[in-house]
Amino acid sequence: HEGEQTRVLRGALALGAERPALPARGVQAQLAFDRLSLEDWQDAFDAAQAAPGPADPASGAMGAVGAANATGLASDSRAYWPGSVALRARQIDHEGRSFHDLELKGQLERNSWRGTIAARQLKGRVEYQPADADSPGRVYARLEHLMLPHSAASEIEQLTQQAPVRLPALDIVVQDFELGSRKLGRLEIEAVNQQPSPTQREAGSVWRLEKLNLSSPEARLQASGHWAIAATPRGVTGAASAAGAAVQRRTALQLKLEIEDAGALLARMGMPGVVRGGQGSLTGQVAWLGSPLALHPPSLNGALQLALERGQFLQADPGLAKLLGVLSLQALPRRLTLDFRDIFSEGFAFDSVRGSARIAQGVISSDNLQMRGVNAVVFLDGSADLGQETQDISALVIPELNTGGASLITSLVNPAVGLGSFVAQYLIGKPLRAAATQQFHVSGSWYDPKVEKVEPGAAKLPEKTQGEPP
Repeated sequence: HEGEQTRVLRGALALGAERPALPARGVQAQLAFDRLSLEDWQDAFDAAQAAPGPADPASGAMGAVGAANATGLASDSRAYWPGSVALRARQIDHEGRSFHDLELKGQLERNSWRGTIAARQLKGRVEYQPADADSPGRVYARLEHLMLPHSAASEIEQLTQQAPVRLPALDIVVQDFELGSRKLGRLEIEAVNQQPSPTQREAGSVWRLEKLNLSSPEARLQASGHWAIAATPRGVTGAASAAGAAVQRRTALQLKLEIEDAGALLARMGMPGVVRGGQGSLTGQVAWLGSPLALHPPSLNGALQLALERGQFLQADPGLAKLLGVLSLQALPRRLTLDFRDIFSEGFAFDSVRGSARIAQGVISSDNLQMRGVNAVVFLDGSADLGQETQDISALVIPELNTGGASLITSLVNPAVGLGSFVAQYLIGKPLRAAATQQFHVSGSWYDPKVEKVEPGAAKLPEKTQGEPP
């Protein structure tokens, strides 16, 4: 003891286990439990921290020791806490979740805990730097596997409802990530808190997602973005603006999904039997009000580009496949008397699907989505409400009348030109092709779409607009 300061040279602690041998320096703890409740221990620590100390903690060496023992978490007592821990527990309970057969070994080095952890739900190396006055902390992990129940996603979502400044920086790689019953593959996350400059403090901190990658044999997702206070809506000023800025945070992501097998990817995500095959990409930008784990369809905005080749939309229940049930076009022969049964009755087989879409307040719309098959080309123009799960889509079906018709259409379509205008030009002066073309209107819910055939003359294709290519 030196004045009011106490320095521990070495020590050993044991709870539920044999006391370890004294280390050369520092304090080592050996802990073993059949069942451990972290909430109960947290309550004990909180009570110890709130306990009053002696009136004169500086009265000699014994006074310093008494102060440390009385307060439990006083500054002197930190020296008594272990810098090396070995923990074994058959079950650890925390906020309604349990970890089984857990073994943890950790070492305190330069204010950071480093060690290994092994349990049924996770295994690997972890480093944790606690938050302090200058930093919200940092979590570094390299895990062989991580299994989270669906309830864990809700808990994380509740955490992300807090201001980003309270979230630690993340550098996490999981070789085998599983959420609920879905094996999602390799996960990589890098995120940091970006503090505002002194002139931008009213904007608050930004939680910047440097990397969010998911890799599996079926697809590779690469995303990045940020989570910050949303811009004040136009026309909102003064106190209302300040109040809105305090609660409204906006997530914005850039994403690229490279698809090796679309059908297998959907099956992995819980939608088997919707698509067979399919290779390509989905790229774009999306943004919504709320946390990164709480997608909010009514505020969803963005733009997407799709390019897919060599696949087939199968005869899936639209209630399961939802919007994808519209793309299969299987509802057309089931509800109408058409001459297209050989094309669509088993689901539309496509050589390519491509187009772009805009998302505004949860409504996704496109006027240039095309699907090219061996026997027909299909153009889709319309919108779908992601929140209400409804659609308002026009479909044009042009059967293949010669060996080059479908490929000719695909090669000439300009994504910048509305498909209705292009098809109108394509059919002008070609009576046979125009007579074989059929037009439909798809509305209603995704679970029970309403398909109506548009009779010739009932709907007029858009006229050619000035400046469009011939």
